[in-house]
Amino acid sequence: MCGCARSSAREERERERERERATMAEEKVINKQVLFKDYVTGFPKEEDMVLTSSTIDLKLPHGSTAVLVKNLYLSCDPYMRPRMSRPLTQSYTDALVPGKVLVGYGVSKVVDSGHPDFKAGELVWGITGWEEYSLITMPQQLNKIKYTDVPLSYYTGILGMPGLTAYAGFYDICSPKKGETVYVSAASGAVGQLVGQFAKLAGCYVVGSAGSQEKIDLLKNKFGFDDAFNYKEEQDLTAALKRCFPTGIDIYFENVGGAMLDAVLLNMREHGRIAVCGMISQYNKTQSDPVHNLFCLISKRILMQGFIEPDHRHKYPQFHEQVIQYIREGKVTYVEDVAEGLENAPSALIGLFSGKNIGKQVVLLAHE
Repeated sequence: MCGCARSSAREERERERERERATMAEEKVINKQVLFKDYVTGFPKEEDMVLTSSTIDLKLPHGSTAVLVKNLYLSCDPYMRPRMSRPLTQSYTDALVPGKVLVGYGVSKVVDSGHPDFKAGELVWGITGWEEYSLITMPQQLNKIKYTDVPLSYYTGILGMPGLTAYAGFYDICSPKKGETVYVSAASGAVGQLVGQFAKLAGCYVVGSAGSQEKIDLLKNKFGFDDAFNYKEEQDLTAALKRCFPTGIDIYFENVGGAMLDAVLLNMREHGRIAVCGMISQYNKTQSDPVHNLFCLISKRILMQGFIEPDHRHKYPQFHEQVIQYIREGKVTYVEDVAEGLENAPSALIGLFSGKNIGKQVVLLAHE
């Protein structure tokens, strides 16, 4: 082979390598991430989460069974606070791992998939990372989005974990009857706002509590609660509940714990039901507040039951069908507090524990 032919062949191989490098470079992108810094005592701070970035390949290797997604919405939920504590803390979820990406519920779009159940371009919701792109190695934690005539962000709230929590807790545990009295604490939050509306649809008398006048107005004027009060302005919670429920409370949907639970117990009616899905007032305490009035469980024959969403996941098809119909008919409404950008996710999460959010707290990362 002449020198000129050899030179031409080398040049062609080099051009091919350049094309391969260019293709590989195009498939790799910068991936912004929020890392969990270390275990937290007391109220979490933004500094407990670190904004960083890495690179990620947008093409899965041959033979992979993982799913690569682009995250569109992230969900901020109170249960994430116990996950920031050391594993010794009693919790129904595993502790976060220091130095690793935070994880939580989100809505995503499939970029690439090695799993037969998911295809590129499909919309999904489930557990994902607090980052722009996530490699999901356990695709069973993802759910395909069936209904797209509602905001996609609803799958972090009314159609997601908080929605099923409200639905299963109220209908299955509380077993409501028409005409009964219902009290909801943290009533303007992701779960509480739905419980109140479900209770009204069941023909109940509903009162909620929240921490600002804006939230009280929301409960009464948008969600249709019969009454509401600002717990921060009450000197005596027991007296406040007696004022709102002169004949007592049949159903209490517990989101708060502590002093509120103590006051409710004194105001419950005989054979009342209490569904316990959260105790946000206790999550940042090093020692939980005592509850003094548990004797009421005996004297009033009260049923008090804790529950978590995973116990009821088999009900998602039934739940979605029912709630989608409520949404379409205008029988329920839903309020979201949307923060934009991954850089604002830590402050959005922290805000939950001071009542900063109005409605369900969501972080928008990207539009579909």
